[in-house]
Amino acid sequence: MADKKTTLTLQVHPNAKRNEVLGFEEGILRLKIAAPPVEGKANKELISFLSKTLGTRKSSITIDRGQTSKVKIVTIEGLARDQIYEMIEASKLK
Repeated sequence: MADKKTTLTLQVHPNAKRNEVLGFEEGILRLKIAAPPVEGKANKELISFLSKTLGTRKSSITIDRGQTSKVKIVTIEGLARDQIYEMIEASKLK
């Protein structure tokens, strides 16, 4: 089970009032992140928020591409795509 890896495309909107999942649109997960896009703060907050939302360790989430872009490619280890979709949808209901 730990050998699962899922790659997702994210569109991140930094400097939001709060961290929030907006949902999937055309296969891209859209998120608002409360941290500014300065010195990697938004990326750190993104990983922390995804970790909490998906119930996984921060170390299992890596940003593969888009370190300085709003569009990012991330890999999440230990979760299948359908599990991630279910957790994202559940987090939007809270």
